[in-house]
Amino acid sequence: MATKIRLARGGSKKRPHYAIVASDSRMPRDGRFLEKLGTYNPLLPKDSEDRVKMDMERVQHWLDHGAQPTDRIARFLEAAGVREKATRANMKKAQPGKKALERAKEKAAKAETAGEAAE
Repeated sequence: MATKIRLARGGSKKRPHYAIVASDSRMPRDGRFLEKLGTYNPLLPKDSEDRVKMDMERVQHWLDHGAQPTDRIARFLEAAGVREKATRANMKKAQPGKKALERAKEKAAKAETAGEAAE
């Protein structure tokens, strides 16, 4: 069975509250889970202790048994010092698109011709 440690959403509309759960990866996001491991409340300030609460012993138990944390849970574990900080690089997101590159080339060419005309 492929187990994951992930978030299960609760709370009403526009007021999210998440449970950190260990579940079978084939189950729906808010569906059946094996064990509740903690809570996450994104509405609290980032420096609040109650924002992320986890039972670290049980989380470690599931990690030892092969459960894979989702990206968000992996970040929580890195902040708690349980996991090594992974290097993340999304190089393509930082690069401008084709049209922006074309506009930049046109602007550079226009500035070049204006500079030559002023001399």
